[in-house]
Amino acid sequence: MSLGQRLRDGALDVARRLENAAALAVNSGLIYDLHPAGVITAAKNLAAGKAGPSLLYRIHGANTPNKPALIHRAKTLSFGELDRECDRIANGLRRRGLAGKSVLVMMKNRPECLTLGTGASRVGSAIVTISWRSTPSELVYLANHCGAAALVFDESIAGTVEKAMAELPNVTKENFFVVGDAAPGAFTPFAELLDEARDPGKSEEEGAVVVYTSGTTGKPKGAVRKFNKELIPSLIAFLRHAPFRHDDVHLASCPLYHTTAFGFIGMTYMLGGTVVLLDEFEPRKFLEAIERHRITTTVLVPTMLHRLLALGEDEIKKYDTRTLRALFCTSAPLPGPDSDKAMDLFGDIVWNLYGSTETGIVTLARPEDLRASPGTIGRSVPGNDIRLLDDAGQPVKPGAVGELYTKNAMLVAGYHNDDKATEGSMRHGYFSVGDLARLDERGCYHIEGRSRDMIISGGVNVYPAEVEALLESHAAVDEVAVIGVPDPEWGERVQAVIVLRPGILADPAVELKAYCKERVAGPKVPREFVFLPEGEVLPRNPTGKVLKRELRATAIHRAKAENAHGEKASA
Repeated sequence: MSLGQRLRDGALDVARRLENAAALAVNSGLIYDLHPAGVITAAKNLAAGKAGPSLLYRIHGANTPNKPALIHRAKTLSFGELDRECDRIANGLRRRGLAGKSVLVMMKNRPECLTLGTGASRVGSAIVTISWRSTPSELVYLANHCGAAALVFDESIAGTVEKAMAELPNVTKENFFVVGDAAPGAFTPFAELLDEARDPGKSEEEGAVVVYTSGTTGKPKGAVRKFNKELIPSLIAFLRHAPFRHDDVHLASCPLYHTTAFGFIGMTYMLGGTVVLLDEFEPRKFLEAIERHRITTTVLVPTMLHRLLALGEDEIKKYDTRTLRALFCTSAPLPGPDSDKAMDLFGDIVWNLYGSTETGIVTLARPEDLRASPGTIGRSVPGNDIRLLDDAGQPVKPGAVGELYTKNAMLVAGYHNDDKATEGSMRHGYFSVGDLARLDERGCYHIEGRSRDMIISGGVNVYPAEVEALLESHAAVDEVAVIGVPDPEWGERVQAVIVLRPGILADPAVELKAYCKERVAGPKVPREFVFLPEGEVLPRNPTGKVLKRELRATAIHRAKAENAHGEKASA
């Protein structure tokens, strides 16, 4: 490419980005909330190459310092207060020699989760977020794998940390920071980490966030996300197509140790909106918060939405949810019946996103897409180049199923200390987390399962998502997971593990098998139906993904026990 062509392409790219930014500012109403101090702060920091999440706090701290930024329980922090708190943390980390090092965070939903991550990014530290439900052995593995030099944790899990301390040689005693008013005296109070509020200055290296993936198929992998100059333009391009506004009040109830909650809080703060943070998701408290705070946007994983809908229309209608303009779902497949029911109750405000810790947001389904193609993950969002590839790495035919690869500016830098896993997920710069998908005639994508979950029965590929969607459409099925289990004749046989709604079917296995036979080809019809006892649910990780490896292990164990019993009986 000639120099002239490169210059023309560069100029067009700049023009496109400016157009996106201007359109977003007008459409979201942000332009009416801009003040000289905010504009000057944004221009100075962007010119200096700063583009991480920290910049959002800095800009709005200057632009609207007194506007409520974060509401948690009875406490409200303004943007100015949040920005100063982040500086205090940044200076505390630098004073303790933790700048540029990994800090592991193990907390419930609380403001410190946000301020710690932002403060750390200002001194080039990497924040590693893990579930506060982690066991001592899990904590030891994750802390040592990421090389954490400090640990910040919730007072309620101090016992877990005490059991793990002896096996964390990289964390000195004074760098175990406990958050909470009733903190045990054996640890350093988080308040001692805070230092005088002043600009910590330019870091010598960019900060990063390491998020350990769900681990549905084995040991979690640490996805390393750095915040380069492409971050803000990519988010701006996405926000143009999503219903966010500068005056939004966003309800965050997903756990902050996962990227879903952080991502939507970041998008809300892009436009200067307010975030209401819940300790955890509980359906009635969720509805109460919508009514009390006049919530306009929120995000749920499908399991949470299912629990919300289980309250029933009469209970849900007790709460005023009319201010809600957008209910986003992501992190796991959204069953078509649930999206339809949610829109019948709340209006056509449900949006379904597909993405991952590793890729960022890849596709977006609007409410009209979900009505026309239930369960769809929608169309590619700007900045994504999506390919559906077969096992040989070749594009599949239209309508066929292939592994979904994408390339965008939001891809992670790779997996921490795991070059093999990084290389195995890449093809020519495109990244895959192993999801299988197809493209329908409307131009919408549908997830058909994961490559490692695909069932090959008698030489026929069976995609679990298709069978699950069929069974979920039956009124008697509350939730279902379809797996493949070893079979001496077929290689694998299709098994459906089901939670039933009581009192609908007289003979569930017979009736559900007949229901499937009428609607799909023979190889896709489950050969076995396993019904969980009343009160039990499918095993899931904290983000709502079904742990199919546990279901397969249970099925294999059951089969071995039955075979052993049969052999003893025949002997």
